[in-house]
Amino acid sequence: MGKTYERIDGRLRTFIEAQPLFFTATAPLSGDGTINLSPKGLKGSFAVVDERTVAYLDFAGSNAETIAHLRQNGRITLMWCAFQGPPNIVRVHGDGEPVFRDDPRFTELLTHFPDIDPSPHGLRAIIVVTARLIRDTCGYAVPFMAYEEDRDLHGRRFAREDDASLNDYFRGKAHIESSLDGLPGLPLPLPPSTF
Repeated sequence: MGKTYERIDGRLRTFIEAQPLFFTATAPLSGDGTINLSPKGLKGSFAVVDERTVAYLDFAGSNAETIAHLRQNGRITLMWCAFQGPPNIVRVHGDGEPVFRDDPRFTELLTHFPDIDPSPHGLRAIIVVTARLIRDTCGYAVPFMAYEEDRDLHGRRFAREDDASLNDYFRGKAHIESSLDGLPGLPLPLPPSTF
């Protein structure tokens, strides 16, 4: 049934990279804090950086729970499910970090995403996850579902924003600069985009 892996390579890497959708889960340290679970998609926005490191592009949205939780404690789990082919679920439990636009590592990390143009999506950060535990399980109860295509709504919505209007958009949302639980979220104003 379940198996633990030392690294993300071979069949495991192929499986992860082939999935059009994955989920992220984070939580604050407070026992009564709000747990966050988010779906992530958009082809080309996820990358295996090395055998124990993965990253994904964090685009504009109406909150910044993942960023806030990672800034507080770094704990994150990513999960992929096989909706087609043999049943499989893969989880990467790790330590995550938001790398913001003004971080010296940002430009180099962005090179891991050659198949997506981040500019129309309001790229806020790159989330980098170092795996502590890599496991798969059967996924026997996960239904078959067919992937058709990515929605173009996100890109169409945020393509009309420049850095100034994107900052205004973020400032107008209640849970961007701080989380639902009041933790520091996305630092504003965003540094100018260089992509």
